[in-house]
Amino acid sequence: MDTGKKPKVYVTRRIPQEGLDLLSKDCEVSMWDSDDAVPKEELLKGVVGASGLFCLLSDRIEVGVLDAAGPQLKVISTLSVGFDHIDVNECKKRGIRIGYTPDVLTDATAELTVGLLLTTSRRLAEGVANVKNGGWGTWKPMWLTGPGLLNSTVGIVGLGRIGMGVAQRLKPFGVKRFLYSGNREKPEAASLPAEFVPFETLIRESGFVVVCCALTPSTKGLFNKQVFEKMSSNAIFINISRGAVVNQDDLYDALTTGQIRAAGLDVTTPEPLPTDSPLLKLSNCVVFPHIGSAAEETRIAMTVLASRNMLAGLIGEEMPEEVKL
Repeated sequence: MDTGKKPKVYVTRRIPQEGLDLLSKDCEVSMWDSDDAVPKEELLKGVVGASGLFCLLSDRIEVGVLDAAGPQLKVISTLSVGFDHIDVNECKKRGIRIGYTPDVLTDATAELTVGLLLTTSRRLAEGVANVKNGGWGTWKPMWLTGPGLLNSTVGIVGLGRIGMGVAQRLKPFGVKRFLYSGNREKPEAASLPAEFVPFETLIRESGFVVVCCALTPSTKGLFNKQVFEKMSSNAIFINISRGAVVNQDDLYDALTTGQIRAAGLDVTTPEPLPTDSPLLKLSNCVVFPHIGSAAEETRIAMTVLASRNMLAGLIGEEMPEEVKL
C-alpha cells in the first residue's frame, strides 16, 4: 500500500484475529463486531465509502449494497468457497473484483461429510438421545442397526476437490464401488477407482448418495420427488452442497413414506432451519448446523486467505484466489 490514506475495508462479522491483524496493517478496518449476521440496515451503513468488503456466505451482496458502498468499491472478498450470495454480474459491470477461499476447507469439509454419513447410517444421534432419555434398555440384536460401508456403493454427485476428498477417506472403509456424475470424466478418479456414470445410474445404484456439487441453475432443486422415487429404499442421502439443491418438502415425503432410508444434511434452506421444521421431527433425518469447515485451523486459514485476497485486490495485484468474471 502507499503511504497515503489507508483504504477502508468493511468486515461483516467477527473473524479470527490472524486475518484481522493482516488487514489492519494496511487498511482502515471497520467491523460488525458480532458472531451473528450483520442486519441489512447496518450493512448498508457500514459499507458506505468502503474500498473493500469482506463478507460471508450468509450476506446477500446485491445491487443495493453495491450502490450504498459507492463507486470506489474495488474488492469483495468472501470467506467461502461459494459465491452465489454475490451478484457476480453486477460486480462485473462495475469492475469489482471478487476473492474467495477454495482448497483450504477441502479437508475439513470432507472429514465432516464422513462424520455426517456415519452419524446418519449408523444412527449415532438416535443412540446418544436414547442414552440421555432413558431409552437404553437391555441389549437387542437389531436395535439401532444401520447399513455399514463395507462392500457398499457410494455415489458422489460433483467429484470436485471435496468430492474427491470424501471418496479418498471412505475408501479404507471397504467401499466396493464409487460412482460419480458430472460434466466430464476426471482422470484423477481412476486412483480410487471411480466409475463415471449418468446421473440416473448413480441415483439408482448407490446405497449412499453424497451431494457435493455447486449450486447452479441446473442443480437448484435437482433432488426432488422424481429423483427420490428412483433411489433405492435403502439409500442414505447426504447433502453438504447447498440447501437449495434439495426440494425439502419432497425429501420429507421420501423419508416418511420409506422411499429412501435416511438423510443427513449439513446445509438447508433456510439457514438456520426453523426449530419447527418437519425434518427435525424425523428420527431418520440428521441435520448439522452448516459446520463443514468448522475446524479451527481451517477457519484461520480461510480468514488469512480472504484477507490476502483483499489486500492484493486493493493494490491491483493478482489475488491468491479470484473468481473469474
